[in-house]
Amino acid sequence: MTFARSQKGMSLLGWVVVLTIVAFFASTAFKMLPHYMDFWSLEKAIESVENDRALGVVTVADFYNHVEKSMQINGVRELDSKEILDINLEGEDFLVHLQYEKREPLIENLDLVAKFDKEFRIRSQ
Repeated sequence: MTFARSQKGMSLLGWVVVLTIVAFFASTAFKMLPHYMDFWSLEKAIESVENDRALGVVTVADFYNHVEKSMQINGVRELDSKEILDINLEGEDFLVHLQYEKREPLIENLDLVAKFDKEFRIRSQ
């Protein structure tokens, strides 16, 4: 025979704890998702130079201009392309190093940190 008391389910306190944990992780995700979306936009802009020959990117200055235009179109406003990108021309390839970090305050003196660091080898025309 089972007791009715053992079959009640979660208590109010249990639900509050579960909802607090879910809210914490949802808040963290909503704070960090825009930074990842900006990174994906930058990554796509960099890779589009190799995929779309009609862009006419042949110099390092052209590459920076293309990335800056893409940042403006995609609404990436908090980053400066000159600070986050290191572009070198090696033979017929662009060597692109995308590196930066973003911080979001979490609680008091605790921050969430996203560090982005990726290298690309893009074939020029």
